[in-house]
Amino acid sequence: MHTIDTTAPVRPELALSSDDAFFILMKAREFDEKTPDSDPDSGSDAVDDGAVDTLEDKPDDAVQAELDAAIKALSDDAMHDLIALIWVGRGDFTLADWPEARAAARDIGRERAPRYVRGIPLVSDYLDEALSQMGLSLEDYMQ
Repeated sequence: MHTIDTTAPVRPELALSSDDAFFILMKAREFDEKTPDSDPDSGSDAVDDGAVDTLEDKPDDAVQAELDAAIKALSDDAMHDLIALIWVGRGDFTLADWPEARAAARDIGRERAPRYVRGIPLVSDYLDEALSQMGLSLEDYMQ
C-alpha cells in the first residue's frame, strides 16, 4: 500500500508563462533600482549630468512603460497568477494557500494591476522568491 505525502506543497498550474514571469521580473528589477528624481527641473543633457538621470524615476520612464505594458498584456488569469506569486514571495500566502491567493488577486482589478505591482517595494525580489518556490530560477531561464 502506497501512502501519499500530503506535506509536500503542490505546485499550482499557472496561466502565467515563465517567459512572461521572468520578463516582468527583470523589468521590475530595473524599476526597483530607480531612485527618486533628484532634479526634476534640470535643463542639462545626459553628457552634462554624467547620465545620472537614467537611474532616476521620471514620468516618461521607458522601463516603467515596458513593465506596465507587459502586465497589461497578460490575460486576467495570468495577471492573477502574477499578483498571487508576488504575495507568496512576500510571505502573505504559501503555495498551499494558492487558491486563496488567486481569489484575493482578483480584487486588484485589471486597470489597477500595473500601478499596484510597481508600488510594491522589492517586488522583483518577491516574484523571484515565489518562482524559486515553484522550482523556477532566473539563472536557468537565462541559459
